[in-house]
Amino acid sequence: MWTRAELKEKAWYLLRNCCYWKAVLVAFIFVAVGGLGGGGGSAGGSSSASDFDSISGPEVAAILIIVLIVVLIALVFGFVFSAFISNPVIVGCSRFFTLSCMQDANVNEIGVAFKNGVYMNVVKTMFKMTIEIFLWSLLFVIPGIIKSYEYRMVRYIVAENPNISWEDAKQLSINMMEGNKMAAFVLDLSFIGWNILGAFTCGLLSIFWVNPYKCLTDAELYLTLRANMFVQQP
Repeated sequence: MWTRAELKEKAWYLLRNCCYWKAVLVAFIFVAVGGLGGGGGSAGGSSSASDFDSISGPEVAAILIIVLIVVLIALVFGFVFSAFISNPVIVGCSRFFTLSCMQDANVNEIGVAFKNGVYMNVVKTMFKMTIEIFLWSLLFVIPGIIKSYEYRMVRYIVAENPNISWEDAKQLSINMMEGNKMAAFVLDLSFIGWNILGAFTCGLLSIFWVNPYKCLTDAELYLTLRANMFVQQP
């Protein structure tokens, strides 16, 4: 059985002694393509009710249609970028961190999904994972969270074997996470303090320590669960 302390100690050692600048760079790329971030806006408060009264029904309908079209275009662009760029890069970053836990890895590992004729299979496999998690999330938040933890190892499995089918990658991940989902959730919670410190430093601590530290810890978790699964096989 693994412990959070063991995984984090290994990741801490690697980050300090073996692959610091490479890990910082790849973690930065990983976060950049991972869709993290938020947005929002506020409407100005100077408009009066009479301003809106002067807008006719057809004008309101036209405005709504324009807004809907803009939103749809943004959603389509985000979907295409995620499926064809973000997910393959995420797989490559996962490969880099997995290899870094075992040897001196090259940064160009992040491009593994874009070569050797495996690109479309990586796109298809990761896309199916995204869709399944999304559909489970429609059943309320909790089922989606559970599925995201069941499929947590898919990107590492695909990184090691880019030709693997979605069904095989999914089943392997489910088997590896069996009995480990809550422990993995607690492992994620253990980084909350680091994330708060990162926010207080305007993200600098996150870029130069927290993100690569977390990525290496997650890779160590994958390697540990993979080793445990092979040991348990008859």
